[in-house]
Amino acid sequence: MEHLTLESFKEKVFDFDKSQEWKFEGKLPCIIDFYADWCGPCKMVAPILEELSKEYEGKVNIYKVDTEAEQELAGAFGIRSIPSILFCPVDGQPQMAQGALPKNAFVQAIDDVLLNPQKTA
Repeated sequence: MEHLTLESFKEKVFDFDKSQEWKFEGKLPCIIDFYADWCGPCKMVAPILEELSKEYEGKVNIYKVDTEAEQELAGAFGIRSIPSILFCPVDGQPQMAQGALPKNAFVQAIDDVLLNPQKTA
């Protein structure tokens, strides 16, 4: 699981300096976990994301953004509470979820938002 900085975020997810309109830069859909080390619920989500990154390897990328280290990035997305989880399909708008989701909620979001978005249209 990769930790993103402002620079790597712009390369792999979205370069918000270049474009106001959402334009996904990645090849695979991704999940971005906005977290902080001191956040209890974030610690509950971490092992779930670790499992999912193995289960969906090659299908979905999972990234983490430390909101303490990357305040500009957190600010750009208006992150006010953590964990905040951003689901980014290859086509279509990203969707944000807040709070520590259980694994089955992640699996459902991966299936509905990331892998089979046409189902929900």
